[in-house]
Amino acid sequence: MPTHRRAVLVTLVTAVLALGVPGLAAPAQAASSDVYVSPVGDDHADGTARHPVRTLQRARDLVRARAANLTSDLTVRLASGTYRQSGPLVLDARDSGTHGHRVIWQGTGATVISGGRQVEGWNPVPGRKGLWSAPAPQGLTDTRQLYVDGVRAQRARGAVPVALTQTATGYTASSDTIAHWKRPSDAEFVYTSGEPLWNIERNGLGAWTEPRCRVAAAEDTTLTMVQPCWDNTNKRVEFPDIPGRSVSMVGPGRLTNGGKASYVENAYELLDQPGEWYLDKSARKVYYLPRKGENLARADIEAAAAEKLVDGRGTADAPVHDIAFRGLQFSYATWLTPSGPEGFSEIQAGYTITGDRGWATQGLCQYVEGGTCPFASWTKMPGNLSFAYGQRIEFTDDVFAHLGAAGLDLGTGSKDSSVSGSVFTDISGNGLAIGGVDGKTPASGVQVTNNHLYGLPREYHGTVAIVNGYTQNNTIAHNQIDHVGYSAISLGWGGWPDKIGDAATSNPSHDNAVRNNLIFDYMQMLDDGGGIYTQGLTGTSLADGEKVTGNVIRDQWGLGKSVYTDNGCTYETVEGNVLYHASYANVASRHTDYRDDLGNNDPTLVKGNWWEEGTADGDNKGLVTTGNKIMTSLSDVPQDVVRNAGLEPSYRGLLSRRVGALSAPEAPSRVGTSTAGPDALYVTFNPTFADGGSPVTSYTTRAYDSTGRQVAQQAITAAEFKRTALVKISQLPTSGGPFTVSVTASNAYGASAPSLASAPLTPTAVSVLPGATTGPKLRTASTAATLAWTPPTATGDAKVVGYRVTVSDGRDPVDVTGRDVLVTQSSAKGMFRVIGGLKPGTSYTVTVAAVTAAGTGPAASVTATTKA
Repeated sequence: MPTHRRAVLVTLVTAVLALGVPGLAAPAQAASSDVYVSPVGDDHADGTARHPVRTLQRARDLVRARAANLTSDLTVRLASGTYRQSGPLVLDARDSGTHGHRVIWQGTGATVISGGRQVEGWNPVPGRKGLWSAPAPQGLTDTRQLYVDGVRAQRARGAVPVALTQTATGYTASSDTIAHWKRPSDAEFVYTSGEPLWNIERNGLGAWTEPRCRVAAAEDTTLTMVQPCWDNTNKRVEFPDIPGRSVSMVGPGRLTNGGKASYVENAYELLDQPGEWYLDKSARKVYYLPRKGENLARADIEAAAAEKLVDGRGTADAPVHDIAFRGLQFSYATWLTPSGPEGFSEIQAGYTITGDRGWATQGLCQYVEGGTCPFASWTKMPGNLSFAYGQRIEFTDDVFAHLGAAGLDLGTGSKDSSVSGSVFTDISGNGLAIGGVDGKTPASGVQVTNNHLYGLPREYHGTVAIVNGYTQNNTIAHNQIDHVGYSAISLGWGGWPDKIGDAATSNPSHDNAVRNNLIFDYMQMLDDGGGIYTQGLTGTSLADGEKVTGNVIRDQWGLGKSVYTDNGCTYETVEGNVLYHASYANVASRHTDYRDDLGNNDPTLVKGNWWEEGTADGDNKGLVTTGNKIMTSLSDVPQDVVRNAGLEPSYRGLLSRRVGALSAPEAPSRVGTSTAGPDALYVTFNPTFADGGSPVTSYTTRAYDSTGRQVAQQAITAAEFKRTALVKISQLPTSGGPFTVSVTASNAYGASAPSLASAPLTPTAVSVLPGATTGPKLRTASTAATLAWTPPTATGDAKVVGYRVTVSDGRDPVDVTGRDVLVTQSSAKGMFRVIGGLKPGTSYTVTVAAVTAAGTGPAASVTATTKA
């Protein structure tokens, strides 16, 4: 922030002793050995209350001189204000407390540990209306993030302006447009995936991925991509006898859709929307198009510069231990590896393939000559704060926001540590990472409780709120996770070998618990994930395997499961959860246990859940389903179960904690269209999950003809779109097509920038009705039943946009809508809906018919009797 504002924020050091930590008492009177720090202190001072030091590094050195002889907690008291870091605060065993006495880094709630550089001196750019520029701040050589008053700006992006034909080293372009850009080697191609749906492009390495690779050079029409990113993304070794099956067994061996990029990012020529920015590294100049209402002369504009803020460097022999961080905000750090030759060659959950010939050997262990072990030991996304071999490390009442990698990484050897009462938001990648998958000492005894994680990931959209690798005795409980782009919680690893009939990779995990969390509005951008996702062996028996209990998980957007038991997931118990409004399944999937030749399934217990899926009780070769209850609404669930999920009462103030300025929301994504008649289009898209601190209230779709002229628009409330996943734009011209559509999101603070446009489509007349739905089943309870079916194999000349359900008791027909209606058709996955208000011991006939723009197709029927 400007210098004249910075001084105003600095308060008297002696006034910051009270903690604002929910559920914790205020600290005792300051000890004489405490160290005092102020942004206007002096590192030549002695660190007393009257003479505070200025930097974290100097405070650490004073602690180091005292820590060996602690007889009580030692507190580093950080006054309000911003502490700018050019590099991390490095901590090792010398900076530790003693067992029973901690070193506490205590902030005020208004204490910010920043890796940012302020960008000042803004002036209009001649000849470019609305565009401003400023000199890059001293010390800033590169960045991937810019923030204006705590609101993330968008790196300049847009559609790839040329047609691309993939080659061994990159592309041949249809024209030399990119070669004439100011700095073509800054440009980064982004490959967004997701499930197939209508005309939405699917360009990544699996529905859960969004890899990125930068252009190395553009000469005439030849685009050469950086290495090793390009080969690691396109040459992944495949089994010679299993065509198309990569040896990694995670996604395809190369980019889908002919290597087409979803969009291009980071070029001066793409600056065309308010809120976009670009750093010209050669000219050392930052360009920005201000949003409505922004005044660059008064705004605090921060470029993320440091890649790490805190680095706890313990070792197995000398762990860093007994350190607490309280009342601090960690912000404005970046991660530059994706901008370099490695790019972001994604596997899953932020893990990537790296290194020369990584595509041929990394993590492939026994399956290729020279493969590195253990299987699936790919490169983990780093944390902007990280600890290795940290014991009894505590984070309480902290904020992790405006960060460019993973927020916090409690990595190899982490033990008996905790994260509680904290906020994780506006983070480019994973929010919180625990443990690893590389065969080193597992994390153990980590407690993650009563945190709010939301509005992430902002850049690497296949990452998750909490990722937990191979760990032991960890607990993830009473957290609220909402508005996230992919899975909320991911646990385990290494189960993929079951795809070729091999046992899951052995690992040390056991006794992990995920309980009493509230998860909603998840998988808002990508697919094939879950509210709680688990991969691989979780223990040695059901007794010490993973326990998923008491969670409330609702309102999933992408195709997946509420609780996802993926490849090799063995010995998991899923009990007492409330699971509804899923897209595809509440608990799944079944996998064969290949640890022997008996043909059993991976042992799993699914017990006593309230759900909509309605699967009958049974023992399917070790997959036991018992005592689950069909729910028609939350009123069917004991209220103490519902109330106990999410933040405990003394922590619910986290939900009103504001991070950054209130602003217009981020743009929606993945816009697709389908014909709705000769002059109309249906539109669907992925909703905004970064809402600017104010709920999204509406969306507006706008159609453009082939000249770029707007020809129609249609608004819809956010609530209605959540229900239907569909907007109909009517009265389009009968000429001038094909048409593209973009979407904006609005809240109380304005409208977002437009989304990237849909693929062009010309509407056509439709007349052929869809075929009948297939495989209808009625799974009954006493007063409710779950109707399950699969989409029709033939849909006529239009896409399915709904289903009509009738019940033989004479009630009005029910129109079924939602995102799952649209996406299950493309993927041939099943659908289900709950029918309530039934009478015990009564026979019912239910019909279900597909609906398209052409009308309602023939119905399929099923008859069953409710339980007495």
